[in-house]
Amino acid sequence: MKKLILSIIAMATIAITSFGQAPEGFKYQAVLRDAGNTILNNQAVGMQMTIQQGSIGGTTVYTETFAPTTNAYGLVNLEIGSGTVVSGDFTTIDWSAGPYFIETAVDVTGGTSYAVMGTSQLMSVPYALYAKYAENPGPQGPAGPQGPAGNDGAVGATGPAGPQGPAGNDGAVGATGPQGPQGPAGNDGATGPAGADGQGGVTTAGTNVTITGTGIVGDPYVVNAASGTCGLSIGDTYQGGIIFYLDATGCHGLIAAPSDQSTGIQWYNGSYSVTNAVRDGIGAGEFNTERIIANQATGAYAAQICANYQGGNYGDWYLPSKYELNLMYLNIGQGNALGLGNVGGFANFYYWSSTEYDNLNAQWQNFFNGAQAINNKTLTYYVRAVRAF
Repeated sequence: MKKLILSIIAMATIAITSFGQAPEGFKYQAVLRDAGNTILNNQAVGMQMTIQQGSIGGTTVYTETFAPTTNAYGLVNLEIGSGTVVSGDFTTIDWSAGPYFIETAVDVTGGTSYAVMGTSQLMSVPYALYAKYAENPGPQGPAGPQGPAGNDGAVGATGPAGPQGPAGNDGAVGATGPQGPQGPAGNDGATGPAGADGQGGVTTAGTNVTITGTGIVGDPYVVNAASGTCGLSIGDTYQGGIIFYLDATGCHGLIAAPSDQSTGIQWYNGSYSVTNAVRDGIGAGEFNTERIIANQATGAYAAQICANYQGGNYGDWYLPSKYELNLMYLNIGQGNALGLGNVGGFANFYYWSSTEYDNLNAQWQNFFNGAQAINNKTLTYYVRAVRAF
């Protein structure tokens, strides 16, 4: 069977019926691609959707199958809860007892030899389904007898002081006293001789500094500093890569490697464990990379190949955090937030971040549409190293 790429477009979009009742389903959309990232358009496929409770691989509460045909863009539209039921009862799922996860399995031949493509958490409770239980409570039992009155509670603490009252009016201005006599004028001092022309304190230009003039009375020194401090911009090639973030000084930031370090490598080194690589934000990827390598040791996996990268003769590259990965997508990737275009040359595929979710899963980002999610550490995704300067 072909290896597939499943791009999830939207999940848990509540369907609204015309009867004003809680709906028994929600929308699910996905784009199907083959291993070469080619869209599978106008193709009949078989799909099996499984809702799991508690965790990835947890208790299966409902399974159903579909036999849709992708459209010209490789898109399939399903309504979860309306397929051919394999097990469970969709109408009895208690959505308040989450979390819930949805597992997607596909047979590109249109048959029933399904292959699991991935499992994602339903991050938002389907409120219309959840509300069904609030709108249909069970019958109320008879009221029990009233219990005896409880003892009086303790006296509460004294409340805070009230606000200060307004200030009183100013008193009347006192009368002005008489002016004292003027003192005698002082003697004029002698005029000193004119100083000789001298050399200025700064006589050598430097970075972002220019000096004109010869330092004499008729031609004094003029020192000019360039506007800004370092003259750097996002998208510049600098110190072995491409700048994708600058701090407020304009002199420091983050650099992405000019090309991918791998087009398909797993996050872990063959051992499921909690690495404590859970930080996110600017600089968090360096911390995470150190924790992953300390836990997983040497081998071929995402964090290790970034740490081993020596681009531009720099040895401080690391696997970016989820936040840093998104900055690359927005500023020098397909996100095009600054109008630079995809100057980083990123593929329309998934990239691993260093931010761990749990012992089984880590965070990734889709550079085709900017979506971020979690998936199993065994999957092979693209990797792009970064460094700070």
